Amino acid sequence: MKSTSAGAEPAAGPPKGANAAPARGAIRRGTNLPRLGGFNESVVLDAIRRHPEGLSRVELAGATGLSAQTITNITRRLLDRGIARESGRRSVGSGKPRTLLRIVSGARYAIGVHLDPAVLTYVLLDLLGTVTARRREPAPYDAGPERVVAGTARSVSALLAESGVDRDRVLGLGIAAPGPVDLARGLVVGPPGLPGWGTVALRERLSEATGLPVLLDKDVIAAAVAEHWTGATTDSRDFLFCYLGTGSGMGLVVDDSVLRGSSGNLGETGGLCAACSTRALVDEAVELGALDDGFSTTVPRDAHRGMRRLAELVAEGEPRACGLVDRWGVRIGRGAGAVADLLDSATVVFGGPVWPLLGGRLLPAIEPVIAASPFVRRARPVAVTSSAIGEDVAAVGAACLVLDQALSAQPKSLLLG
Repeated sequence: MKSTSAGAEPAAGPPKGANAAPARGAIRRGTNLPRLGGFNESVVLDAIRRHPEGLSRVELAGATGLSAQTITNITRRLLDRGIARESGRRSVGSGKPRTLLRIVSGARYAIGVHLDPAVLTYVLLDLLGTVTARRREPAPYDAGPERVVAGTARSVSALLAESGVDRDRVLGLGIAAPGPVDLARGLVVGPPGLPGWGTVALRERLSEATGLPVLLDKDVIAAAVAEHWTGATTDSRDFLFCYLGTGSGMGLVVDDSVLRGSSGNLGETGGLCAACSTRALVDEAVELGALDDGFSTTVPRDAHRGMRRLAELVAEGEPRACGLVDRWGVRIGRGAGAVADLLDSATVVFGGPVWPLLGGRLLPAIEPVIAASPFVRRARPVAVTSSAIGEDVAAVGAACLVLDQALSAQPKSLLLG
């Protein structure tokens, strides 16, 4: 076993949620994504990031458990590299005002891509997780992976050109894809929404096409990562994220860690939430006569168009459309409530492309169903809320995968080879 070199700065204690070794599914392998610092630097960066108003060096020492000298050394390096800056002072008691440190949001960026069967979404995030540029285009549903990869590379270049951000300031590219996925090898494995794809080495192909390090994750899990990083639950250590889009699924955060499962495909709910997908809802609306039969769901973007029309009818108060969505709210509430009971989740967050369209009608139907759970009434209340990220949540999550890998403390970096 190797030992650390003499004089190395002492490692901080494990970050939140890292008392035990991370689950196998949470370890990201097979990427050369650059990190912005070692373990201790990442601990400090993460602490500063979580406090946009800034932290003093004394506060950083208290928050991280690192010595004052270690904090001084680390913050000097971060300042020299332009990743952090001194900004403002805070008075504490009668002592000298303390200089605050903040992240320089534009020092580095991350790109996120959501490969949805209906729409391809691209976002550019700064170090604080703020979307600084976005791009959206119809997905070439009937195209093979070669065409999608080539088109993605062109769109990534266009996104950077439009934003004015230099490519050398981009940490990497994250992609949120429909499952199943093989995280270890960076594969999508015959996704049902992408006919004819089979097994595709998407991570490797995109890295070759864009020249950027690439991370791959399932779209539902990426959405949970986005909520954990930039959404309404950034201070919550445990929540269930219910994703409603072209497909549906659930992401889970436990003890401040996003869970992925043994194969990286946690969250496939099947019929648990009544197959709450765009296609299923539009199909039922056509059957009921709320939508005319011109809204075919064979092609995902046509189903997406039907969903938008259904949302317009709900906003207009059309009885059949409203009744349908209300019934779906009850079904979704039963499914989400059952999972929240099973996993003892204190918070349930709803989001995804469907949610900005119908969430205002669905949420009032969902909340009482979850609240009526006998277990919930006996044990503890469950907070039910909407994601504020919007329909780009999976793309934002894909970029957050990159930020998390580059910025957050990774306990595996403490393992000695």
